[in-house]
Amino acid sequence: MATYDWVFDSVGLRDWCGDEEGGSSAPMSMADLVNQSGGDAPERSIWELPFPSMDALNDACATFPQSREVTRGLERGFLDVKDSLSYVLDPLTQPLSWALEYALTAFQSTPWWIMIPLLGIIILLVSRSWKLVTFVVASLALLAFVDYYDYAMQTLAVIFVCALICVLLGVPIGIAMSRSDKLQGAMIPVLDMLQTLPPFVYLIPLIFLFSVTEPKLYGIAIILYAIVPVIRLTNLGIRLVDKEVIEAADAFGMTKQQKLYGVQIPLALPNIMAGVNQTIMMSLAMVVIASLVSAPGLGVLVLRGIRNLELGVGLISGLGIVLLAVILDRSTKAALARVNAAQNN
Repeated sequence: MATYDWVFDSVGLRDWCGDEEGGSSAPMSMADLVNQSGGDAPERSIWELPFPSMDALNDACATFPQSREVTRGLERGFLDVKDSLSYVLDPLTQPLSWALEYALTAFQSTPWWIMIPLLGIIILLVSRSWKLVTFVVASLALLAFVDYYDYAMQTLAVIFVCALICVLLGVPIGIAMSRSDKLQGAMIPVLDMLQTLPPFVYLIPLIFLFSVTEPKLYGIAIILYAIVPVIRLTNLGIRLVDKEVIEAADAFGMTKQQKLYGVQIPLALPNIMAGVNQTIMMSLAMVVIASLVSAPGLGVLVLRGIRNLELGVGLISGLGIVLLAVILDRSTKAALARVNAAQNN
C-alpha cells in the first residue's frame, strides 16, 4: 500500500486512478521488489514520511503524472517553437556572427610585430602608465614565446566584440531604467535571473536554436552573461546624481537631452566605467566556459587539458587567462582612475 493512498480515497478519486489499491506504471525499483517479495512493507515512521511530491503521489495513483512528465513537457514545448524562434532569431543575430568572424580574422592576421606595439600604444593612451604598458607587452611576448599567442588573440577578439556590444546595448538600457521606475521594476527580475543563472545553463537552449559551428552561439551566451553589470551600474550611477545639480540644470532651462548628456552621464561616468570593467571580466570568464560550444581561444586549451589530462597545457593556458584578466582589469581601472581624477579637478 502506497503512503498517500488515503489522499485519493478520501476525495473519491480512486476510480479516476483506475485501480483499487493504487500503484504506479513506472518501472518498479529494487526496494519495491524486495518489499513485494517479503510481504507487506512495514509502516513508515513519521521520520521517514516522504514529501507528497509528484512521484510519491504517482505511487498511490498511476494516473497522477510523474515529475519526469514535466521535464518532457518543457522539452516538447521548446522543440515545438524551435523552428519559429530560429526563423526570427537567425536574421537578427547573424550580424553578431559576422562581427565575431571579422574580429577573429583581423586579430589573427595582423602580424605580432604590429599587434603587440599597437596594444601597448592603446594601453598607454588609456592609462598613461609605462609600467602597465611594459607588463602588457611582456605578458603578450611570454604567450607568444610558448606558442599561445594565436589563442590569446582569439580570446581578445571575442571579448572585444562581446564587451563592445554589451556596452552599446547596456548603457542605453541602463539610462532608460534610470528615467522610468516602471521599466526598472520590470527589468530587475530579468537582470536578477541573468545574474544568478549558472553559466552552463545559458548554453542549453542556445545549442538547440543554433548550430555549434556558428559564432553567434557562444556570442549570445557571453553577451547575456556579461551585460548585467553595465546595465545595473549605469542605472545606479544616473540615479545617484545629486538632485541639487539636476535642479540647477532645470534652473538654467536645460532640456532632458541636455541634462542627460551634459550633466547626468558625465557625473555617472565613474559608475558606468566600473560596470564596463565588470562586464569585461565576466566576458572573459564566459569565454572559457563557452569553449564547450566551439568558442575559440585559451579556453580550448583549458578544455583540452581537462579532457586529455594534460597538466602542463591546462596550467599554462590558465596562466594566460590570468594574464589577460590582469591586463584588461588594470587597463579599465586605470581609465576609471583618470575619469575620477578629471572630475575631482
